[in-house]
Amino acid sequence: MAESSDASALSEWVTAVVRELGIEDALEREGVVDMVLDLTSDVAHGVSRPGAPVTAFLVGVAAGRASDPAVAARDYAGKISALADGWGSDSERGAPAGDQSRRA
Repeated sequence: MAESSDASALSEWVTAVVRELGIEDALEREGVVDMVLDLTSDVAHGVSRPGAPVTAFLVGVAAGRASDPAVAARDYAGKISALADGWGSDSERGAPAGDQSRRA
């Protein structure tokens, strides 16, 4: 029962924030909350709990600078989740995060 209440409160909160920021038409609401929660969970568990909200903010800033923020946000969230998943491992992480020449 509390989970349903939490989901309802979160939905109301997100709707209010979107309205307050005037970004109703700037993003697809479907799946955005889950995407952000998944991203922050990956960072909190793989890297640092305090790093999770900071990472979400940074992904939002980067996506906001893109020509299609909704697509960029999903792309960046996936890339950063993968980075967090491999964080601290001895294996190669692939292209360095700042290597723009290796980005798709």
